[in-house]
Amino acid sequence: MLVLQTYLNSAIGIPQGLNITDEMLNANSVTRQLVDQISLAKGYLVIAKESNNLQFAGDLRTQIQNSQALLSTAATRRYPLSTEESETAIHNMAVLLYQAQQLRYDTATSLMKMKGQVQSLEDKSKAEAEKSTKFGQIAAEELPKAVYCFGMRLIMDWFKRPNPERRISYTPHYLEKLRDNNLQHFCIFSDNILAVSVVINSTTTNSKHPHHLVFHLVTDEVNYIPMRAWFSMNSMGEATIEIQKVEDFSWLNASYVPVLKQLQDANTQSFYFSGNKDNKTPIKFRNPKYLSMLNHLRFYIPELFPALNKIVFLDDDVIVQKDLSDLFSIDLNGNVMGAVETCMETFHRFHKYLNFSHPLIHAHFDPDACGWAFGMNVIDLTEWRRRNVTGIYHYWQERNADHTLWKLGTLPPGLLSFYGLVQSLDPKWHVLGLGYTNVDPSLISEGAVLHYNGNMKPWLKIGMEKYRGLWEMYVDYSHPLLQQCFVH
Repeated sequence: MLVLQTYLNSAIGIPQGLNITDEMLNANSVTRQLVDQISLAKGYLVIAKESNNLQFAGDLRTQIQNSQALLSTAATRRYPLSTEESETAIHNMAVLLYQAQQLRYDTATSLMKMKGQVQSLEDKSKAEAEKSTKFGQIAAEELPKAVYCFGMRLIMDWFKRPNPERRISYTPHYLEKLRDNNLQHFCIFSDNILAVSVVINSTTTNSKHPHHLVFHLVTDEVNYIPMRAWFSMNSMGEATIEIQKVEDFSWLNASYVPVLKQLQDANTQSFYFSGNKDNKTPIKFRNPKYLSMLNHLRFYIPELFPALNKIVFLDDDVIVQKDLSDLFSIDLNGNVMGAVETCMETFHRFHKYLNFSHPLIHAHFDPDACGWAFGMNVIDLTEWRRRNVTGIYHYWQERNADHTLWKLGTLPPGLLSFYGLVQSLDPKWHVLGLGYTNVDPSLISEGAVLHYNGNMKPWLKIGMEKYRGLWEMYVDYSHPLLQQCFVH
């Protein structure tokens, strides 16, 4: 039933934001009527084209688009359509469907032709989707030359400095700030220096009290030196910045971390790194980045920062355009994490991420439970430790060694690990979609954190042009090192 629902939603054009299950079960729902009309009209549209009745086909197409726009409006505003606002669309579509019957587009003919067309469209859609996914993934994974150049320039600049300037020296006051629970602490895990710089710059720029901000950065060994070099020459105002590399956390090893243990398995290595012949699994699910330790550090935050009680986790593909101070005083009502729920937008519920045909998933979770987003999360570290969320994460990660509970990524294990432990936040705190879809301008203007989730990151050529400017506001292209690498 879930598979059928997903197919119908995509084929008919129903936005995921509307709770279509409740609407379709309501006999008086105008949404249900519109959906039925759209489905029938699409079938008649195919037949009209085959009959070379292009004028009628154009009328059908226009009315289908009008009806879909109404459904999209309902999804965006989060409540169903009324009879009054949909009456005209339903009437106009009814007239066209009547005309189709008068043109002798009878049921038997329609069904036969629609069946053939559906099969043909499914085959074409599958082929194009696979092609699009493959090329999009390749483009998203490619490190832009300018970003690579930037990192190399930073390394060269660092080693040109006299030894005393490269020596690490921490004052007692600096060390005290790193564990002062009266300050506002943020953590970012990334190997992208420019992206991290934008996150910190945007946060400090829009903060009412930048001297209260402490950023804890964790990167890898390759980017540790250039990251240090960049932030040593760019203080980011009065904020405190700590930079560590994941390799220094010796306890993050295969005996403790399930993801690292799985990487030692020959089948896992073949799956991700040998370009094996498994054509059934989409290429995006075979991307080794999903097993990156930086990607999974979010499940070890209390152990990374043992002295802290509360912290805000930020992904490196966000910008902050409001003061975030109020996040630290939000009452999580005994929950571990605060997050923005995504089931009312064009995102998904649990059954979209998890395999509910597996008895272990089916027995413990609600398929219609509301999903939420990583990217901007306020975390009660004391409650996390008390609830042993990391242990829960280990439990589920170990049982997914064969990828039968979910495919890949950090959100599915996050949904399982934090199940029943997430406090819903006002959606204005975290606006998603700027890396793959069109976002309501009013949501963007009111949003505190804008998230470029998706393949079209703002630092890539494939980034969405209309949202790139929001990100570039926080890149100082006049800096000498950036000028050497970026043409702007």
